[in-house]
Amino acid sequence: MQSMPAAFRYVLLRRVAVGIQRQWRIGATFAIALIVVTFGAVGSASATASSTGPVAREAVSSQLSVPARDLPPASSATTESRLRSQPATGLPLTTSFMAALTDTIAASSQTNASLTPAADLSFDGTQNPFACGGCTPPDTTGDVGPNRFVQVVNATKVAVYDKSGSLQAPPFDLGDLWGTGACSENAGDPQVNYDGLADRWVLAQFADPRELCFAVSETPDPLGAYHLYQFEVPTFPDYFKIGVWRNGYYVSANEEDGYSAYAFDRPKMLAGNPSASFVRFGGETNFLMPADVDGKNAGAAGGGLFYTFKDSDFHGGGPDRIELFQLDPDFTVPANSTFTVIKTFDVAPFTYTVCGFFNFNCIPQKDSTRTVDAVSEWPMQRFAYRKIGPRQELVGNFTVGGGSAVPGAAIRWFELRRGGGSWTLQQEGTLDPGDGLNRFMGSISIDQDGNIALGYSASSSAAYPSIRYSTRTPSDPPGTMGPEQILQAGGGSQTGSNRWGDYSAMSADPSVGCRFWYTNEYYATNSARSWKTRIGAFTMPGCSS
Repeated sequence: MQSMPAAFRYVLLRRVAVGIQRQWRIGATFAIALIVVTFGAVGSASATASSTGPVAREAVSSQLSVPARDLPPASSATTESRLRSQPATGLPLTTSFMAALTDTIAASSQTNASLTPAADLSFDGTQNPFACGGCTPPDTTGDVGPNRFVQVVNATKVAVYDKSGSLQAPPFDLGDLWGTGACSENAGDPQVNYDGLADRWVLAQFADPRELCFAVSETPDPLGAYHLYQFEVPTFPDYFKIGVWRNGYYVSANEEDGYSAYAFDRPKMLAGNPSASFVRFGGETNFLMPADVDGKNAGAAGGGLFYTFKDSDFHGGGPDRIELFQLDPDFTVPANSTFTVIKTFDVAPFTYTVCGFFNFNCIPQKDSTRTVDAVSEWPMQRFAYRKIGPRQELVGNFTVGGGSAVPGAAIRWFELRRGGGSWTLQQEGTLDPGDGLNRFMGSISIDQDGNIALGYSASSSAAYPSIRYSTRTPSDPPGTMGPEQILQAGGGSQTGSNRWGDYSAMSADPSVGCRFWYTNEYYATNSARSWKTRIGAFTMPGCSS
């Protein structure tokens, strides 16, 4: 096997990983042995896969739903938890790959940056066991519109709040919009995006055996009717993410042939046109995060943007880097579609994954021997885009090792900027105040004045997992964040599953241009799976709106 092309070996490794994750009766020892015998250690399996495609298909079905406000309240039926399609235990690693590195740009002090504002508003969102009796992680996500905040959790509950934190109707099951068929199963991995370019809402989840289910609101009212679409994609679209762009809804997913990028025909989906279709490229070697537009200005014309990060040890050598992709779809002649790397940015060295490649037991918690998953192998949502005057901005984040805590989870964040020329790396930083806490499960956004907000979970063997956030202004020293605020202190730890969060969501308010909204999970007391969620908002000082 050692002479097998690197890209092909990577695809086979991913397929074995998927098979192991879906066949839990294969013991962990046998699973690891199978991978070692077949492929050798991960250190010798580095690869750079070339993208494959395009594949194009029209929607399997489309319809207009009843108004969401007319649906029955969400059920509390137990739903099987979805697991990311990876090995259940970390793969064997070379000594050099496991070596802990100190992050060279981790900030030991944040006193030189502006103060992070306290929350204007903080209230509990959906909780377990209301959502699903055995469902961890909660996949907490949300977005804010002009008058409403919409939160969605596994599997798959939708709650609509006004901006004072009051529920506008009982939470509903997303699948009830369809009523029957695969999309009615409430399988999970939810997404919600406010499409500010059209003043509409986009709700989505996956379904068996390989479906993506979209609900695009007919009007600006998130409790109104939705244009419903079911798409059959080539393989099961695990951990998919959505970005709103001018000419499409752009989607990434973790699939059996590697990592994929999609463009869905947004104009047709907004109109309820049954011929809406997608264009797909697959075969990338790390998860892609699609850019998601904030504000009314979509910026320059062209296809949607994606980014991923690559590590010098695992992803085929070269420096540690960020890669920026562009997908230009042609929905009329799909063969004309292109998916290319348009820019590569060398970044400060980072330690890829906190506890080893796809090790799902990593972050310690107070008063529990259970450690939880940092999800440090992939970019975290969102990859937020905003046009500010003549310039375009993109901000993203991912979890790295090498922080001051044990085992060392910290958050690497970055800002890309484009003026009249090409994209440049404006700044990067690693959020690690040096207080012994692991920080992970981040989400980032940028407001109309260029302020940046980063939310995350924080935990250690001496601290229950809490919800925290930090901000910066454009005048702060590059690469720094202000002293953090605690949105919700944890009162307990998760003692059951090792799966924590999977993602959280930071969004910028479209009507109060310097106000951010954030949602994430926490525990009030030690419990196997009785997680709670919190929703909070805070406003940057000196806001120009």
